[in-house]
Amino acid sequence: MNLTDSIDILNGIGDKRKKLLKKVGIETIRDLLDYYPRFYEDRSVIHKINELPFDEKVTFRGYIKNIENTRIGAKVITKASVSDETGKIGVIWYNQPYLKNSISETDEYMFTGILSKKYGRKEVLSPEFEKVTDKESLSMGRIIPVYHLTEGLGQKFIRGIIKQALDGVESRGKEFINSDIRKAYGLCERNFAVDNIHFPESYDGFFMARRRLVFEEFFLLETALFALKDKNKNSKKGIKFNKAKAVDEFIESLPYSLTGAQLKVIEEIRKDISGRKIMNRLIQGDVGSGKTAVAMAAAFMAVKSGYQCALMAPTDVLSRQHYAGFKSMFEKFGINTVLLTGSLTAKERREAYASIKDGSADIVIGTSAVIQAGVEFKALALVITDEQHRFGVNQRGVLFDKGDDPHVLVMTATPIPRTLALVLYGDLDVSVIDELPPGRQKIDTRAVDSRYRERIYHFIKKHVKDGRQAYIICPMVEESEETDSKAALSYTQELKEGPLKELKVSCLHGRMKPKEKQSIMEEFARGETDVLVSTTVVEVGVDVPNANIIVIENAERFGLAQLHQLRGRVGRGKHLSYCVLITDSKTDIAKKRMDIMVKSTDGFVISEKDLELRGPGEFFGTRQAGVPELKIANIIGDSDVLKQAQEAALKISGELDKEDNIMLKKEIERFFRRDIINI
Repeated sequence: MNLTDSIDILNGIGDKRKKLLKKVGIETIRDLLDYYPRFYEDRSVIHKINELPFDEKVTFRGYIKNIENTRIGAKVITKASVSDETGKIGVIWYNQPYLKNSISETDEYMFTGILSKKYGRKEVLSPEFEKVTDKESLSMGRIIPVYHLTEGLGQKFIRGIIKQALDGVESRGKEFINSDIRKAYGLCERNFAVDNIHFPESYDGFFMARRRLVFEEFFLLETALFALKDKNKNSKKGIKFNKAKAVDEFIESLPYSLTGAQLKVIEEIRKDISGRKIMNRLIQGDVGSGKTAVAMAAAFMAVKSGYQCALMAPTDVLSRQHYAGFKSMFEKFGINTVLLTGSLTAKERREAYASIKDGSADIVIGTSAVIQAGVEFKALALVITDEQHRFGVNQRGVLFDKGDDPHVLVMTATPIPRTLALVLYGDLDVSVIDELPPGRQKIDTRAVDSRYRERIYHFIKKHVKDGRQAYIICPMVEESEETDSKAALSYTQELKEGPLKELKVSCLHGRMKPKEKQSIMEEFARGETDVLVSTTVVEVGVDVPNANIIVIENAERFGLAQLHQLRGRVGRGKHLSYCVLITDSKTDIAKKRMDIMVKSTDGFVISEKDLELRGPGEFFGTRQAGVPELKIANIIGDSDVLKQAQEAALKISGELDKEDNIMLKKEIERFFRRDIINI
């Protein structure tokens, strides 16, 4: 069999199991071999019965005697005794009456379970067991893998088909990390690693295997990102902005002073676009740090130098907000800003397309509508993506291709720990706005349970009476826009008819038409709505300075980064602001999250904690499109290996076309599942 063969080539896999395996992402033999264990159990030590410790999972051997079934109501209890030369203990199984006829008292069995003492009797409840034979066991007498499964699939079945695949694949793929790198970083060969990650021969074998596979994932990712960075910087000359110094005119026109951090980043951008290399820069900044003003400065430099700028935002609401801000700021300079979203009428879209094509649109702001096939720019020289984690590598690439090697600026208000930034954005130079503008209000954050809800409603009414406004983030039901939208609507109705009936309450959710969303947001921004009940559609970019309270229901259902984003909707005006987190969860992770939110307002500190608590796979709530999922590597726990992999990737940067690296290049393309970097 080959790595690309369908999984049903293996014995024991029919249509039903094939569908179940697909649910966990296994469709080919390669997928199966790349399906790494969640953890391991050491069943290599076989205990004598008289040496078995209590309350620990242990493995022992023995003969089964006196097996019998007893029925208690609807439940069948199977009891037996197990003995070896040192003693005997009881074993019990529930609702497995067939065991009585399938177990032989003349055969020896191996068991794994937890020994407890009940009513003076030593017994093991529902132990796993199998008959001792000359054949190699995959579940007893060794270090065994435990896999993440879906209902209908068992551990023994998964171990069995993985063993089939390991034994049956003629070639598991040639070694793609060259011998010099393997030697320099002490890496074992790949076939040894795959064998020992599934069925470790020893602890040393496991650690060697895991280190190799962790290094491999980081190395593939970093080599690809370095290649993309080299390609963008070295293969083509960047567009030189000859009027970049005109940015001083824009800065002087602002009705407020920029922070030192903003000015530093603007200068970094100015140097990039005044040279002869393509700028690829990520701007990181906490909520309210002033990234938009920096983006405006970059756009101003592009337009003053005779070029067009495009800004892509993830939502219609945020696109329209950016459009309103850019338009009002640039009208006095005679700069034409155009909006392009999917909610425009056919006539509006035609007019926008025409102005973009003939160059009369200086700045184009929109959603992913900006990268549609019909959009043609006359002289696109700067592309900006806001909330970059909502877009993927591919979407960024499509926008880039709309121009003739334009400069690229990406922004995120989700602070990313530097280690994760290097993995996700290794192809970009990173700028950090680490200073908040003066006047930003500190947000008083409290975590309470649902018993406080009436007091919270009273608190909202008191502040509305004083002229303020509030957000209430609706309980998150599940990751379904339709279900969450229904929950938001019913919750809004409940508030209108009950505790907030004297206030003007509106609802905003993801399934509304864009113009309806915009209308509701504009009413809230004008102060015509007292309370806005919303799903997380308000998570990014929404700016209403008069709103000073945000209540987040079911706060335990959100990650820390998302809670911090939501909290950032308030504290934007001159009024003291409040964030109330409501949760009835008593789990340790919920308590830790709430504690961190109450104690810290620093987005970078919060993001580090979020990464520790949830892991990189869930950090953004949705996976980063275009960036492969790390199946075994952990950015926090394996940071030392990450540094080594980055170092190794840097050593071969620019050398992927060499004969030694041809297999590596092919593996990178497979790892990304597409030729996203065209190298």
